[in-house]
Amino acid sequence: MAIEGLVVRKAGREILRGVDLRLPAGSITGLFGPSGCGKTTLMRSIVGVQKTHGGRVVVLGARPGSRELRSDVGYVTQAAAVYKDLTLLQNVRYFARLYGASDDQVQETIRTVGLTGQARQKVSSMSGGQASRASLACALVARPKLLILDEPTVGLDPVTREELWGHFRAIAGGGTAIMVSSHVMDEAGHCDRLVLMRDGTILSRTTPAALLETTGSATYDQAFLAVIAHGEAA
Repeated sequence: MAIEGLVVRKAGREILRGVDLRLPAGSITGLFGPSGCGKTTLMRSIVGVQKTHGGRVVVLGARPGSRELRSDVGYVTQAAAVYKDLTLLQNVRYFARLYGASDDQVQETIRTVGLTGQARQKVSSMSGGQASRASLACALVARPKLLILDEPTVGLDPVTREELWGHFRAIAGGGTAIMVSSHVMDEAGHCDRLVLMRDGTILSRTTPAALLETTGSATYDQAFLAVIAHGEAA
């Protein structure tokens, strides 16, 4: 996936200002920055549901949102994108039929997100963490080559967050390119690559280890603040 000079405007204001980015297969790219910096707009542009005003986006060799990408790109929004009055199994089977996936893939996907015991439970009765994994299962059942996750761990307890990151790592290990957004810098250590954003621009493209080393910081929060300070000084 490649983005070159991406520009998005809303209400006369530039939300994304000439963003350049590439996502390698089989790795987790963390998209970090404060709320309102353009993370969700960037992700929406990648999956083809955001109007853009400049630049170029190519996803797996095609235009974002193209028909041929429907089973190759998975997108999990901040809100759980499942039918709450249906069971997990019914939800995953529904999306599987849309993508032409087999029932074996349905069962495998439910196992992948660790919800085998909740397969016949209605989503409305699930915890927040379980509902998040239910949404993930619906995105995964088509076995996408690219998975976009918009703040999937927000509001979850530390144990559930760690479990979800474990699932993301396993999925990337199978060759899927993953982009995960967050405003919690502590999660940066789970990623292979980091993209730090502020005010619609990319401040840095780096790795967790390199971010700490180059800024001389002890924590990822301190490192991000150092990157911001360096940018303002420049």
